[in-house]
Amino acid sequence: MKLKDGWTLHQLAGQYLAVATGAAAQCNGMIRNNETADFLFRLLQGGTTRQALIDSLLAEYAVERPQAEADVDALLAQLRANGLLEEP
Repeated sequence: MKLKDGWTLHQLAGQYLAVATGAAAQCNGMIRNNETADFLFRLLQGGTTRQALIDSLLAEYAVERPQAEADVDALLAQLRANGLLEEP
């Protein structure tokens, strides 16, 4: 799976932003993320799998597997609901 093209990620004044450009601009402009969501967004820009997202989260942050799985699943559900993921 992959984040649809047209998103640029920025950190500005301690905030993590995903800004829609080009065709993605239909999404009304901007998503404010926390640090963890930004980390996952960056992985999704290059294409990845659910399991790779979970493994990366476990390697980067002090979090237990059940929490990492729940967090990844919640983010993916939001992205799917808003049509922001490309999936095979």
